[in-house]
Amino acid sequence: VQLQASGGGSVEAGGSLRLSCAASGSIVSINSMGWYRQAAGKQLEWVATISKGVTTNYADSVNGRFIISRDNAKTTAYLQMNSLKPEDTAVYLCKAEGIRYGSTPDYLPNTWGQGTKVTVSS
Repeated sequence: VQLQASGGGSVEAGGSLRLSCAASGSIVSINSMGWYRQAAGKQLEWVATISKGVTTNYADSVNGRFIISRDNAKTTAYLQMNSLKPEDTAVYLCKAEGIRYGSTPDYLPNTWGQGTKVTVSS
């Protein structure tokens, strides 16, 4: 099972980016998917989570600007980031909780993808 994050890049303040996090590997189901970020020299920060039932939750710092969603197969999560600010600059990582995969199926409680870098210039 792998999570592949993509979509990062450089943008000016006020701009938008859309991140994707795709799970692969005979996925049966995923309970929730989320995004975290880590700015240089700072601790990991939770950004947003979407449940299997598509309930969403956001950190106060991004609420109203970011939108998390999932595809119909529930194996890919997206993070639409609007009105970006320089303080949004960070490496963004995706996490999947409760992955069932394979024919058994087997279970993974937490799986992390690699980071994708977002840079917002003023």
